[in-house]
Amino acid sequence: MRVVLAAVFALAASVACAQTPIERGAYLVNAVMACNSCHTPIGPNGPDVSRLLSGGRTFDEPRFKVTGSNITPDKDTGIGNWSDAELKAFLRTGVRPNGVPVAPIMPNIFYTVLTARDLDALVAYLRSIPAVHRETPAPEYRAKSPHEEAPYAGAQMTEADLADQVQHGRYLATIAHCLECHTPPGEAGHDFANSAGRGGTVFKGPFGDVVSANITSHPTKGLGGWSDDEIKRALTQGISRDGRKLKPPMAYAAYAHMTAQDQSALVAFLRTLPARE
Repeated sequence: MRVVLAAVFALAASVACAQTPIERGAYLVNAVMACNSCHTPIGPNGPDVSRLLSGGRTFDEPRFKVTGSNITPDKDTGIGNWSDAELKAFLRTGVRPNGVPVAPIMPNIFYTVLTARDLDALVAYLRSIPAVHRETPAPEYRAKSPHEEAPYAGAQMTEADLADQVQHGRYLATIAHCLECHTPPGEAGHDFANSAGRGGTVFKGPFGDVVSANITSHPTKGLGGWSDDEIKRALTQGISRDGRKLKPPMAYAAYAHMTAQDQSALVAFLRTLPARE
């Protein structure tokens, strides 16, 4: 399994040499966007790549109970019957081809910024992976979820936008939906207007209860006092500034395969987040 997983990440990392749409899509799915965290079954040794992207975690929330979908090309249980246009529209809107929206645990509100090139790359990669016939439980919607507007999202970005390092970092942080986990939730949704990046979301799992960190530029509560290298180490190795080992569900293994250029751009953007206590 480790050999297969290494091959997956090797394909993801090959984007550093600017290659094919499939290689770019592999990099986005397996590194930046960390799609395996929700869409691949997780075993004791990490993602079960023999069932890559065939459905994963179950989220049992007050408003819904949903399981990460099968997004392999299987025609019966996956997305094999979706057209390219339908898949791209879904990524940006969260509405399936049958008109039914997904639960907001799927961060489509952040994917509105995806460039045309990256939408093409995501589709190309998802078409290229092995089809896995695997049913996932039907979603259960218990109450209407509030509408949210993601910070730093909105209009589709262009390749020209990404030439600026901070804008490039903003793009990466947005499609990685960093502020989804690092902003405290409330009854009306995330408090992006007043608390974006302040942390405070509690994640429960086999790792215990984990509270998301403050990733704003606050000098003591956030990352303001951290060096660039310390932030990169926390992101890619799960090691805090004081040497403490950080816990899941942060996808350190995926982010470890981000290019050096992308890591630097992401840090440059995080430096611009308004300080929050």
